[in-house]
Amino acid sequence: MTEHADTQSPTQTEVQPQVSSTPRGKGVERTTFSEYLESLLVTVILALFGTTFVVQAFKIPSASMEGTLLIGDHVLVNKFIFGGTGAWYEKILPYRKLERGDIIVFKYPYGDHPHYVKRVIGLPGDHLKLVSGDVFINGKRLNEPYATHDPTTFTDPFNLSFPPLRGQIMSPNMIDEWRPEIQKYVQGDELVVPPEKYFAMGDNRDRSQDSRDWGFVDHDAIMGRPFLIYWSVEAKSSDYRESTFWSRLVGVLDTLAHLPSRTRWGRMLHTVH
Repeated sequence: MTEHADTQSPTQTEVQPQVSSTPRGKGVERTTFSEYLESLLVTVILALFGTTFVVQAFKIPSASMEGTLLIGDHVLVNKFIFGGTGAWYEKILPYRKLERGDIIVFKYPYGDHPHYVKRVIGLPGDHLKLVSGDVFINGKRLNEPYATHDPTTFTDPFNLSFPPLRGQIMSPNMIDEWRPEIQKYVQGDELVVPPEKYFAMGDNRDRSQDSRDWGFVDHDAIMGRPFLIYWSVEAKSSDYRESTFWSRLVGVLDTLAHLPSRTRWGRMLHTVH
């Protein structure tokens, strides 16, 4: 902590520090400790503010967003971007409305589950359907240069045509909570996205569990948009599954031991689109 002293003229009275009975060394130590504590508290507060309102780090544990985001990508998420709540501060702060094509990090709609990362395909009010894997929004085919298909993976035929019509067999991947709800939003052969909801899908369409399987993403569940890959390491989905403390420790030590060779140097500091 730097202190600035004013230059005094000879006529000014100089204030001397009060002499106390406390040994000089201990007084200095107490002052230094209090300064360290103050700096630590300020740092913690700023860090909490930053991770709560501005930026947060996440890692990608699955292949659902390949080839935009790979397993082992570590991304920074901008939490200070999406508005749409109608709050007064959205008019003066750099918020914007969520747009089709935005990649989002959000809380899974059902139960206690890690955060998901997907791409917004359907906006509130959209009429959406999939025909032979192609997405149609409001009757027009959506251009999706980011969408990929994995020829090595079995393609779920239920996901190529969506939504399921009344009486049609539903995908076995569809969760139980979504099965009785989906028909509420089907008009003809299209799914209508309700207000304050979004239809999200993974870019790797053949290896993604998304809104086709568990429904809409609520606006309030959206945390932000990933904007930067700050680190990327070669990994498998199994590396991020629940495990014991010791197996996680062994995995961390193994990663550290092979860090230079496993790091995808070419992906570091790449922006996410």
